[in-house]
Amino acid sequence: MVIRIKEVSRVFQTEEVETTALNRVSLEVRKGEFISVMGPSGCGKSTLLNIIGLLDSATEGSYQLLDKEMVGLTEGQRSKVRKENIGFIFQNFNLIDELSVYDNIELPLLYNKVPSGERKKRVMEIAERLNIVHRLKHYPQQLSGGQQQRVAVGRALVNNPKIILADEPTGNLDSKNGSEVMELLTELHQQGATIIMVTHSNHDASYSERTILMKDGMILSERVNTKIVDVFSE
Repeated sequence: MVIRIKEVSRVFQTEEVETTALNRVSLEVRKGEFISVMGPSGCGKSTLLNIIGLLDSATEGSYQLLDKEMVGLTEGQRSKVRKENIGFIFQNFNLIDELSVYDNIELPLLYNKVPSGERKKRVMEIAERLNIVHRLKHYPQQLSGGQQQRVAVGRALVNNPKIILADEPTGNLDSKNGSEVMELLTELHQQGATIIMVTHSNHDASYSERTILMKDGMILSERVNTKIVDVFSE
């Protein structure tokens, strides 16, 4: 298993209120699997993605990534594991407007101190793969939404991550560009990528092998193709 989550909870506390965003969630993800996570706003799906992506830490429970325990790591340790293993694709693209397409894609390689020659090679390979070589000197605001998301995908892939986390990757795109992004994720999955995607769209979820349905911070059920499995009845 690439990911093993067991009885994970996440509680946010202020002086006046305690909010349970995740309530004893358990989940396993196999290498090369494409999973979508669905549920109403506030159900905990983004919190789950943030914990998987090591942007946040569980309050209790166990999260093993590649057979190593992640709960209890310092921020510095989480950052190191994150940079080496995880690529992120966000709804809002999160590109840096002041940087060119080339520089946006190259950024994770700089963080990982990859040598200059290797950085150029990887950026060009990714740009060719995503058909954006002719856009490398452009800036994000000069691109369409679909092109910006391709740049974001390129940035996520340039480090050859073991896991791709996509948070509403088509949320700001029209149907044509959204379908292109989903077809791109499908292609990456067919090439062996492990993908976990948060989405509100049944259409987008249909591209995945398995859909996790969440409500009130818990996993309510799983849907494999057209079959629904109630996890509480197993």
